[in-house]
Amino acid sequence: MRVSRETMAKNKQQQPASTGACAFCLRQISKQEMPAHLQTCIFGRRALAVAASEVKLSHANYFHIAVEGRGLPEYWLHLDVRANARLSALDDFLRYIWLECCGHLSKFTIEGVEYVCYDPKTDTFPGEENLRMMTARLNTVLRPQMTFRHEYDFGTTTYLNLTVLSERVGIYHRAAVELLARNDPPDRLCAVCGKPATLVCGMCIYTENNAWYCEECEERHRCDDESTGYFLPVANSPRVGMCGYTGMIDYSS
Repeated sequence: MRVSRETMAKNKQQQPASTGACAFCLRQISKQEMPAHLQTCIFGRRALAVAASEVKLSHANYFHIAVEGRGLPEYWLHLDVRANARLSALDDFLRYIWLECCGHLSKFTIEGVEYVCYDPKTDTFPGEENLRMMTARLNTVLRPQMTFRHEYDFGTTTYLNLTVLSERVGIYHRAAVELLARNDPPDRLCAVCGKPATLVCGMCIYTENNAWYCEECEERHRCDDESTGYFLPVANSPRVGMCGYTGMIDYSS
């Protein structure tokens, strides 16, 4: 049974408010309250530690950047990004935690300028002659309260909205990007039995509300009442169910 876009939107509105864990205190905080919480919990405590330290420490500027899936606001991140890092470092982190599946191209769009992950001088596509590379440093193209976009995979595209919430001075750390908070996995229930879903049909996720299944019920799903579904694991990412995405990259193996 096909489900209308209006019904899908209504179902999303009925979902409980999104929450996530603060990476510092591990408390569960609502999406709306998280920016204010981070200012006191992480940034506030770090500022006090710097002031109380008798050792001269190296400092650097950082951007507090909020990220969410475009049209999928239940997926969100808060990041502490060194201001002199390159856009490519932010792109790498987004790929690692949310996006990477098949080595697709990606780009940022900042104030109408597109920054791509390849060299446009040697790999220019038709109609894309005025692109720039992601070698640009964040502090040369971003400022507080600015919003910008990221796209991964120009075929089956995942779109992200990013906002620079603030800039601060902090202790220098080697990681260019640090995760401050992340949404808890949204509740996805099996369309047949109502148990937590572990699989999603990549063919039906765009048009149906019953694309989610548990392993026991997956065989009962048919695409167009004929073929079996194209199943992918449920992942805590706005790329869930798209292309060949299976979840966050595991570098331990």
